[in-house]
Amino acid sequence: MATGKKLDINSSVRMPSGYDIPLLGYGVYQTPADIATDVVHHALKSGYRHVDSAAAYRNEAPSASGMAASKLPRSSLFFTSKVPPKQISYDGAKECIEATMKAVGSDLDGYIDLYLLHAPYGGTENRLGAWKALVEAVKEGKIRSIGVSNYGVHHLQELEDYIKETDAKSGQGSGGVLSVNQVELHPWLPRPDIVEWCQKRGVVLEAYSPLVRTRENENPLLLEIAKKHGKTPAQVLVRWSLQKGFVPLPKSATKSRIEENADVYGFELDAEDMKKLDLDKYEPCAWDPTRAPLDQ
Repeated sequence: MATGKKLDINSSVRMPSGYDIPLLGYGVYQTPADIATDVVHHALKSGYRHVDSAAAYRNEAPSASGMAASKLPRSSLFFTSKVPPKQISYDGAKECIEATMKAVGSDLDGYIDLYLLHAPYGGTENRLGAWKALVEAVKEGKIRSIGVSNYGVHHLQELEDYIKETDAKSGQGSGGVLSVNQVELHPWLPRPDIVEWCQKRGVVLEAYSPLVRTRENENPLLLEIAKKHGKTPAQVLVRWSLQKGFVPLPKSATKSRIEENADVYGFELDAEDMKKLDLDKYEPCAWDPTRAPLDQ
C-alpha cells in the first residue's frame, strides 16, 4: 500500500472514500480525560497528525481540544471516533454521531474524518442499520470516511453484500464506501485472512495494540532485531506495521514514549527481519470480536 516509497512521518494512504489517512496514528484508548488534551497536543508537537478516539473511551472532547490547541491547519489533522458496541443499531449510531459532533464539532471545524462501528455486535439487522446511519452522516457532511473495527471476514462479507445490493437497487454509492477495518494486528496476530480480504479491495487496515501491550518486549527474537538496529522493541513493532502497509495506532500517555513511538523513520527492517517476524501465531492481547458469530 504505502511501502513502495520511502516512509516518513507525513506519509499517508488514500482510502476508498478518496480521502487520505496519515499512516501513523496516536491512540487514546484508556487515556484519562483530564490528561487527554495535554498528551494529544504533545503528540502533535512530536509529528503525529492522526488521533484515534472512540465514544467508549470517554475522551473525544479533550482529545479534539488538544488538536485545536496545536493551531495546525484543520486540513492537516485527522480525527477518528467510533460507535460503541452497545449502540450498534440505526438509532444508537445516529445518537452517538450527534453526541460526538456536539462534543468535538467546534474544535474540528464541524466534521469528523473517520467514524467506525467499534465491534460487529448486535446481529445483522442492527449492524447494517448502524452502517446506514454512518452512510447518512457522510451525505450530511458530518463525516468524511466510514469503516468498521474488529470485523472478521464473515462480517466484512455481510457488509460488502449489503453495499452491493443497495448500490444495485438505489444507485452507485448509496450503500456507502467501506474505507477502513481497524483490528488488533502485530507479528503474534497477523490475521492473514482479514488482511487478504481487505487488501484485495483496497480497504485500509488500522492496527490497534501494535505494541502487543508490551507483552513481547522481552521476546528474544524482538530484542535481537531491536539490538541490530539500535532501536527499542516498540519502534521495531511500529516499523513492522508500517512496512506491512498497515496504519499503526500506538498508544502511550508518557511523553517520552509518544516521541519514541514516532521515531521510526531513520531505519528500515530488511527482508530477513520481516521474515523472522512472519509468525504463524494467533495470540491476541486484547478482546477478539472478529470471531463472533453473525447472530451475536
